[in-house]
Order: sequence, then C-alpha cells, then structure tokens
Amino acid sequence: MNYEPKGLYLEEFEIGKVYISQARTITEADVINFAGISGDFNVLHTNEEFAKSGPFKERVAHGMLGASVMTGLSNMLGIFDGTTIAFLELTIRYKNPLRIYDTVHLEVETLDKHDTSKPGRGIVNFMARLVNQKGVIIIESPWTIMMKSGK
Repeated sequence: MNYEPKGLYLEEFEIGKVYISQARTITEADVINFAGISGDFNVLHTNEEFAKSGPFKERVAHGMLGASVMTGLSNMLGIFDGTTIAFLELTIRYKNPLRIYDTVHLEVETLDKHDTSKPGRGIVNFMARLVNQKGVIIIESPWTIMMKSGK
C-alpha cells in the first residue's frame, strides 16, 4: 500500500494564515519522563521544596519539554504530514514559565515562503507559539522548514 501525504505543499501555505492545534495538558508524568529521558534533573523541575523558594514559587516544566511538545502538536495539525523534507532551523524564546498542569496549544503562522534552486521543494518560515489556557505565550519560536512543492 502506498502512503498518500496529507500535509500541505509549499504553494498551499498562505502568508499570514495561523494554524491552531488542539490542546494538551502538561502533566506530572510528562515532567518526570522528560527528566528521565533528557537527564535534566534540575531542582527547579524535581524538588518541590527548593522550587517554593525559587523565582516561580513552584516546580515548573522543562523549557525543552515545551519545545518538544510544540513539535508534537505541529504534527497533530496535519499540515506537515508527508510533505516536510527537513526542519532546517528554529530559535527558542522562552517568554513565560511552562507550569505543570498548564493546558497548551500551538499557533503556527506562515511568515513567508520561496522556492529553492532545486525543483520540487521550497522554504517556508513560520512563527510558532506555545500558548497556555490563559492566552499567555510560553514559547515563541521562528521555524524554517523545507517543504515539498507540488510544481
């Protein structure tokens, strides 16, 4: 059986359009599992008593956990499914802490796009934002992604 891509091709991305994902809640299990996978057992994430005296007055989730969740939520959008060639670049700007039990969603805005010198592909620049249940931006991240072109 052949796989049929469901994602958008380069020319289908509309400048200024914002794609919004479903939401998910960051759980205690997410934080513990991420600490185990990454090896990041920083006390801001793992020690409630220490965290109470820290800048956030409670434990917070890893910033990189938030960035990782962004990629998962982007996959759930479906716009990249089978039409992404390469994730070329991203910058992560941590705007606010990601708190345990925050319910977050992803907003991906198409900023610009252009063909490359090789046929059948192009570059799309996005602004991706991880936003919590209060509308607060947790992470802002410019993404550069090489996409297939239908041309």
